Amino acid sequence: MKKKVFQLLVDNTSGVLSRISGLFSRRGYNIESITAGVTADPKITRITIVASGDDEILIQIEKQLEKLVDVRDIKELKPQSSVYRELALIKVKVGAEKRQAVLSIADIFRANIIDVSKEGLIIEITGDQEKIDAFLNLLDGYEILELARTGIAGLRRGTEDIVYLETE
Repeated sequence: MKKKVFQLLVDNTSGVLSRISGLFSRRGYNIESITAGVTADPKITRITIVASGDDEILIQIEKQLEKLVDVRDIKELKPQSSVYRELALIKVKVGAEKRQAVLSIADIFRANIIDVSKEGLIIEITGDQEKIDAFLNLLDGYEILELARTGIAGLRRGTEDIVYLETE
């Protein structure tokens, strides 16, 4: 199984995300992660989708996405020419006696402690998926109470190949 990161520019209309995710579910395609947010132009939304499958399935996904009315542009974000980031919030159960060890791990990964209570911490970490996975592996001996990951957001490097869309 391969993974591919697609960046879509779509009209910012109600139901657009539902239509895109519906395409995946109708055809049995897998979405590893999906993020969406409005761009500098409030009429356009940027959606980043990580999909997995064999070459034939990934080609078919791209072709099917191109057919959707709301999709204005679609590109593959290749790892060597793009920047990917993900955000994770991790609630860890840790008492005062072990708190310093978790703080040291967080410091190494440049993670931020955003909430502290008597029995736990909430840690915020950003980076690529491998960094977040490595951080979670080091927390293996601690009880993770809750975990929220945003999925990948990404942009191509440089200023070439920027898409400017005409909007009314």
